[in-house]
Amino acid sequence: MTAFEGLLGLDGRIVVVSGAGGGGIGTTITAMAAEAGATVIAVSRSSENLDQHVAPLARRGLAVVPVAADASTDDGIATMMDAVRRTDGDLYGLVNVAGGAAPATWMPATRVTRSDWRDLFTANLETAFFTSQAVAAEIKASGNPGSIVSISSISGINTAPFHIAYGTAKAAVAAMTRTMALELATDAIRVNAVAPGVTETAASKTYVDDDAERDRAAIAMGRRGRPEEQAGVILFLLSDLSSYVTGQTLLVDGGLNLKWSHLGADHTSLFLKDEDFRAEIRRA
Repeated sequence: MTAFEGLLGLDGRIVVVSGAGGGGIGTTITAMAAEAGATVIAVSRSSENLDQHVAPLARRGLAVVPVAADASTDDGIATMMDAVRRTDGDLYGLVNVAGGAAPATWMPATRVTRSDWRDLFTANLETAFFTSQAVAAEIKASGNPGSIVSISSISGINTAPFHIAYGTAKAAVAAMTRTMALELATDAIRVNAVAPGVTETAASKTYVDDDAERDRAAIAMGRRGRPEEQAGVILFLLSDLSSYVTGQTLLVDGGLNLKWSHLGADHTSLFLKDEDFRAEIRRA
């Protein structure tokens, strides 16, 4: 083994992935972390998703422990931590992928209700914070080093027109990341985030269509990202290759933010796949 491979390896370490069962970024980082030697506690609130996307990883011989639990609740986090404590190895890492937003959450700021706001903040901020809190406390008590990585979004780095609650929650993930990084730095626990741009996942396909010409015009690298390209950066932040990196939110968007040309004349995203949907989210 080379020194480089040793820095990337996660042998003997337990890594929790919250939101592991969706078949996108969470499932991909579950596989990659396990391939790097970690034992992965793969958490999803959907047993069906775990059966579909995570169980095959275990059948491949990877050290993956599927856990059906809702990380947005205290009971779900307790179930997750019980699984960690029953697993051989040292708790080292957490990846917060759970979150996202359904197409119905797109709307003008003037239409957002308190319920809409709270639901998106629960899914995308509160869940990440309280999961991070539980994992950080366990790592700190052990005296071992650790690494926490959360998913923010390009919508939290720049504007999020017609998606204000989601964008604001993802911006808050970056703020949470900085503060937790500072508080935990002397405990050798690093806290970082990744902000994906438009990425080809099952979730994004519900409202983003295939349009290679648009992608070439909007994104500096000329294409949308793949889940493994987000997961690769997450693996870097988990590993000792990034041992002096904390408090950062890395934008992984193929240069979309450099051009910022994906908004139409009505300020809706050109990635939204049909005019009826675009008209609906603009409805006052």
